[in-house]
Amino acid sequence: MANLLAIYGSPRRKGNTTLLLKRAVEGAKEAGADVEEIVLRDLKMSPCLEIYGCKGTGRCAIRDDFQAVYDKLLACDGLMLASPIFFYTVSAHTKILMDRCQSLWVKRYWLEKAPFGKKEFKRKGLFISAGATRGKKLFDGVLLTVRYVFDALDMELWNSLLYREMDLEGDVLKHPEYLVEVYTAGKRFTRVLSGHAPP
Repeated sequence: MANLLAIYGSPRRKGNTTLLLKRAVEGAKEAGADVEEIVLRDLKMSPCLEIYGCKGTGRCAIRDDFQAVYDKLLACDGLMLASPIFFYTVSAHTKILMDRCQSLWVKRYWLEKAPFGKKEFKRKGLFISAGATRGKKLFDGVLLTVRYVFDALDMELWNSLLYREMDLEGDVLKHPEYLVEVYTAGKRFTRVLSGHAPP
């Protein structure tokens, strides 16, 4: 059974990326995954203070809710992360999480001395995002950021599901095909992690 972590990065409880990720979680569970869900807006997490307290053990020195998330990030087989686009990047809640993953980068590259540029990852990640505009480069920057954060987690970006012209709460409900797509992706993601489908 695949052990998945689903992280909601929207500041809205019923935002478009929240609804999309919920459907992906439903698909993953239908395929047999054990999914733990985390809503970032419910956590108390400081931004990274760049004090490098993580240099000794690879664990962040700031004692807040990130400590539990850190353990879950290390324990999961796969990660499903969802965030809306704010000024062509992730939400503030999501960015705080990403910056705190600097400790995992230190763990992987400084302490465990993983070779830079290694492309064989032990785990996989799925990223879901929605933005208000139709801009051609709407997701370019965020995808680069997500890839580097997943790299620190020893994960490859398995798939990204990206949706434009999603602004007002509930806009995604006008596109049931998007909800079908993420549900199907959640099922396939689970099967890939379980070894029951080709990557």
